[in-house]
Amino acid sequence: MVRLAIAANPLFEVDDREIRRQGICYTFDTLTELRAQFGGLPLCLLMGADAFSALTTWHRWAELFDLAHVVIAHRPGYPLEEMRASLPAPLRQVYLRRQAPDSGALRISAAGSILIREITALDISATGIREQLARGASPRYLVPDPVLDYIDRNYLYKEKDAG
Repeated sequence: MVRLAIAANPLFEVDDREIRRQGICYTFDTLTELRAQFGGLPLCLLMGADAFSALTTWHRWAELFDLAHVVIAHRPGYPLEEMRASLPAPLRQVYLRRQAPDSGALRISAAGSILIREITALDISATGIREQLARGASPRYLVPDPVLDYIDRNYLYKEKDAG
């Protein structure tokens, strides 16, 4: 589905290393491989503020900053002030120490900074889209048409007893 979603954009590329990997797949492992592949080029790990708030639960979370910058996408309905205040103490310290003033700062080093980027205020989530599909509602315009066609052709995310 990712291949279908990005097919029309030559700036995107699918990387299937996590699908090919055997066993448990951790972001740390993926970033380690990407770092080996791209050397000293800056890498950015993009995540929502909600995921960032739970970062201390991730495998080898503190070492992620040695491998990539972390860019936090500010999502609708998740106030930044609330996110900052709710961070676990160890993550709050890392956040305060590693804050980048702007995106240009991410070009200076290969990894280690945290940047917050506001995104267009669309309240879209994979969970919400799957719920719409399960109810028989259409998420058209929230999902690229080729992906929506694939989901429909393969009867994905439909309620089990729905026809």
